[in-house]
This record gives sequence, C-alpha cells and structure tokens, in this order.
Amino acid sequence: MSEKKTMAAGRRAMLKGTAALAGTALGSGALGGFPTIWGQTTKNIALRQFGTGVSNINEIADKCKADLGITLQMTALDSDAVVQRAVTQPNSYDIADIEYWMVKKVFPANVLQAMDVKKIKYFDKIVPIFTSGKLKPDSKIAQGTAPSTVGFVEGAGSTKFAKGQTGWFTMIPTIYNADTLGIRPDLVGREITSWKDILDPKFKGKTSILNIPSIGIMDAAMICESADIVKYGDKGNMTKAEIDKTIAFLIKTKKDGQFRAFWKTFDESVNLMASGEVVIQSMWSPAVTAVRSKGVQCIYQPLKEGYRAWGGGLGLAKHLTGDKLAAAYDYINWYMSGWVGAFLNRQGYYSAVLDTAKANMSEDEWGFWMEGKPAKGEIKNPQGKVMEKPGAVRDGGSFYDRMGAVSCWNAVMDEDRYMVQKWNSFIAA
Repeated sequence: MSEKKTMAAGRRAMLKGTAALAGTALGSGALGGFPTIWGQTTKNIALRQFGTGVSNINEIADKCKADLGITLQMTALDSDAVVQRAVTQPNSYDIADIEYWMVKKVFPANVLQAMDVKKIKYFDKIVPIFTSGKLKPDSKIAQGTAPSTVGFVEGAGSTKFAKGQTGWFTMIPTIYNADTLGIRPDLVGREITSWKDILDPKFKGKTSILNIPSIGIMDAAMICESADIVKYGDKGNMTKAEIDKTIAFLIKTKKDGQFRAFWKTFDESVNLMASGEVVIQSMWSPAVTAVRSKGVQCIYQPLKEGYRAWGGGLGLAKHLTGDKLAAAYDYINWYMSGWVGAFLNRQGYYSAVLDTAKANMSEDEWGFWMEGKPAKGEIKNPQGKVMEKPGAVRDGGSFYDRMGAVSCWNAVMDEDRYMVQKWNSFIAA
C-alpha cells in the first residue's frame, strides 16, 4: 500500500497523535476474561516489526508497551522494499507486517513460520473473509489474491499454500478495506456511478490513478472492464495479452491528456484532491478523510462494479523461538483483543475481530463506521479531531455493504514480472 517516503510516511504523519487517544477507547482492550496483566514471562522483550506505514503506528507501539511491557521497534518502508527485506534479510526482523498479495511472494521463500491456530485466542472470531474466504455463506470469493487463498499452509514447516483451512495460519489479519474512487462532488458536476467515469472527456487533465504497479493495475482493470475495453478471464491473474491491452489503453489515455498525475504517496493524493487539480482519482479511505479535514468536499464514491480490496497482517519470522516467540503470540492476541481494532476502525479501516473492537467503541461510533447509520454526535478520529458532524453517513454504507461488494483483491499475478515491466513503460511513456 505504500511507496517511497510513501503513504507509509503520509499515513503515519496523519495518524500521529498523543497519549490522549487512550481516552477515546471505552475499555482497556481486555475482553472475555483476558487478565489485565498479560504474559508476565514476555515483559521487557523487544520485537522488531517492519512493514508499510498503514499499520506501523506509534500509538499502537505505545499502548503495547503499556499493556504488555513489550517494546515494538517499528520500521515503515514502501511496498517493494517490504517484500525485498522480508525475503532477503529474514534475520533483521521478528514481525513482518505485510499485505496478502505480498504473502504470495514472501511465504514460499521460507522466511516466515506458520502460526499454530490453537495459540490464537480469537481465531474463531476472525472475519471469515480471511478463513473461509466468504464474508457470508452465500458470498463469492473475489478475484485477485484473496486472503483465504494464501491464509493457510499444509503443515507446521510447510511453505505450500493449502486449498482450505488447516491448523497452520500464514499470518494474522489485522487491517483491511474496500477501495474505490475519490471525487470532488463540488467539481465533477454530475453523478459518478462507474469506474469508467474517470475516462469522461469532461475530466480531461483532472484525473489520477496511483503508481504502485500491483495496485494500480487492478484499478486500471476495474476501469477497462467497466468501459468494455478489456474483458478479463481473471483481473487478478491477467494473461500477457490482457496486460498488453490494458497497458496499451493506459498509454493512449495518458497521451490524450486524460491524467493529471500518477501519485505514489498518501500526501500526493490528498494534495491533488484538496487543491482541485484533480476531481476524480484512485484514493484510500483515510486520504478522503484528510481532504475533508481541510474543509474540502470529498466523497469515497461507491460504484456499481464494486470495490478493489486489500488486507494486511502480521507474520512471524522463522527464527523466532522461546520467550520471543511467546511474546509474539502475546502481542498478536493483544492486537485482536479490541483496543487496536477500535483505533483502526476510527481511521476508516476494518479490524479482523469485530466483537472486541465493538466493545472498545461507543454505540454511535460503531453505528457510523460499521453499520452505516447516521452519526448522532460528532465522529472523531483516534486523536480526538472531529471528522464528521451529526447526521453524517459513511460513504458506501455498512461494513457488509462495502466488504460484500468487493470485485477483486490486490494481486500478484503469474505474469507479475512482465506486468511490472509493462506498467513502468506506461509511466515512462
């Protein structure tokens, strides 16, 4: 989800706050009989965690230290650097905070260890997207690298992904969302209903998509498919011919002047939209919030073709043993116990265990963020800044409305290397 100084830095900067945010949580994070004092044997242990900035958040490290006595040494990198470090420097970290499309690249390198689900306190409460693959029993598994397809391996020492659930989890899901196009309703001048609306000549020179290949190509596919330019067998695993058609269209569209920019960082996307240079573009939910916080109208627009989804989680380094491994499991169980989930939900993301997050939020907060209900009072971010006023409704509605309308997940294709080369030729064109 991030690139160079990246959204990592961008999202981090936006998420930075003070210890006062502890007052926004209604509970200590202890739920369902969990003792106030966590694993005593793992106190005073340091765990080195690295990943993208979306969830390497200072407040989480501070709260972890206060509750567990465990010190989290966090490093935020861009997406490509995360994958490279995970594979080539496995002894430089204890916890890999990575996305599910990255798991497809990282886990086969035998640098992470599978997690014993019996040691995961809230395993049975994890949103089923990450276990069975289906949000509801009648849901379809979306295209792309759906988390459930890389969620389990065949055994304790295996690097082979299992076709169904086993007792060995590749990583714990922590954060996810359904992404769509952001728009400036005061400047677009008409209703936006489809991904292809970004191609409207009316918006020439005022559109943008993100320049992170594994994510940008999925947005491009949503656009091309909705405009009947390319019909994909599987958007998340394109053939070379489908990649060629997609990139050829992007290059033509670029040369025609439709795009204003190709952003890599969170801040770039915020500035493009807040300034009015761009009126419709790929965005992330907190970036829309950041634009609104500047007093500028911005909507995360639900579209008839559905959303592009992403998700991330925590993986355990292969070398972890003994007290450090026990500390890592303590950390993971604490992470899902509610305080962090509520923190992430207030940012516009979704947490992997809903029950515990709900117990750490007010009824009004939960109604706004998760149930699509109008806010009764002011809705504040984790640092206490007002984000929405009474009566506001979350763009896209409820959790089930949004995550139930996912068309594809960020993906690593069989032709990934070829796709990246072609994407770079588009950016350079």
